[in-house]
Amino acid sequence: MHPFPTTGSFDSTLALRRDPYRFISNQCNRHASDAFETRLLLQKMTCIRGEEAAKVFYDTAFFSRVGVAPSRISKTLFGRGGVQGMDGDVHRHRKMMFMSLLTVEKIGGLTQLASDIWNRRLLQWTSLDRIVVYRQAQEILTEAVCQWAGIPLEPSDVARRTSELVALFDYAANIGPKHWWARLARKRNEAWLCGIVEQIRHRIHRPPVDSAAFLVANHRDLDGNLLDSKIAAVELNNILRPTVAVSAYVVHCLHALHLHPELREQLSQGSADDFQCFVQEVRRYYPFFPFVAAKVKKSFEWKGYPFPAGRKVLLDLYGTNHDARIWDRPDDFNPERFRKWEGNPFTLIPQGGGDHYLNHRCPGEWIAIEQMKVAVDVFVNRCEYDVPEQALGIEMDRLPAIPRSHFILQNVRVEKRA
Repeated sequence: MHPFPTTGSFDSTLALRRDPYRFISNQCNRHASDAFETRLLLQKMTCIRGEEAAKVFYDTAFFSRVGVAPSRISKTLFGRGGVQGMDGDVHRHRKMMFMSLLTVEKIGGLTQLASDIWNRRLLQWTSLDRIVVYRQAQEILTEAVCQWAGIPLEPSDVARRTSELVALFDYAANIGPKHWWARLARKRNEAWLCGIVEQIRHRIHRPPVDSAAFLVANHRDLDGNLLDSKIAAVELNNILRPTVAVSAYVVHCLHALHLHPELREQLSQGSADDFQCFVQEVRRYYPFFPFVAAKVKKSFEWKGYPFPAGRKVLLDLYGTNHDARIWDRPDDFNPERFRKWEGNPFTLIPQGGGDHYLNHRCPGEWIAIEQMKVAVDVFVNRCEYDVPEQALGIEMDRLPAIPRSHFILQNVRVEKRA
């Protein structure tokens, strides 16, 4: 075995915060290595990237997710007691609850709901001077996923609940007032969802028996016990929050259409495969999650490097999606590359890698893809619009990274298929 390359600095926390998506890959390039060692928040970490790194990272014999998420992330993004922090049989059992919600038919139901809400919003936009797409997409997805999940949401509450859900992923990595708002939003969100769980269990609220709210409220652990209502609220949030976070991808889709108008024309005449290739390239090309973390279960060696038990490891998602060994000309936006892609679960990993059933790969990935297709159809086939002068550069120090302007539209016209 040989020692890891190092960043050369005592602690890399500030460097990572300045460039969270490219930090790991830049260091790997610097050292001509797929692994290096650093300190983050004074804790020794190993960072890895690439297809082979993803394969070992998602090998459950070597890595665990238990106790990995930092406290500030547990208190905002993930919540406490949810599926992200589990392993083994307990994780697989809980994960199956989510997977049961993700059949083709059920995802299709959510897609139709969202499509109807987009149509309604389009009509409203025609009378507005200025549309901020990021916020509009957040509200549309909140309304759609709550209705789909069997969670009651009055029209007057859409803006408030949207703001709470958005704070959990938009401000999770912040420090100061935004972080504290995210923690408060988590408390309010869980109190709301906990109340709904209790109403279902006491038959005050009766959602459809195949809805997410009903299934989570009635889910039993391996010992046959109902989930604590607070844990059930966390898991309901794990359905709502990732769906609303697709709003960042909606902005990315619009950004790509704006920069590549020839693709807009192609998609307006396009097939289902054209839409699939486009949204997959958006997911590969644009920044979403920068990396994921795990902890070494037992000491092992990989590529001549030592991975001691207990060591925390970060897998570079964005860097792997831009790895030139995997993707030809990775910094070019080219949907055609997905015509021949074989679905390797360790190469396209914007929301994590591995197997949906066995590993921690995000089950909401399938929802994200279909919601992106709906949005692309809206902007390509259902309306015309103007894009005024604005700051369209992607803020790479922001999580999730989107244009500074959040993408503004003007003069929206519903002139095509309604």
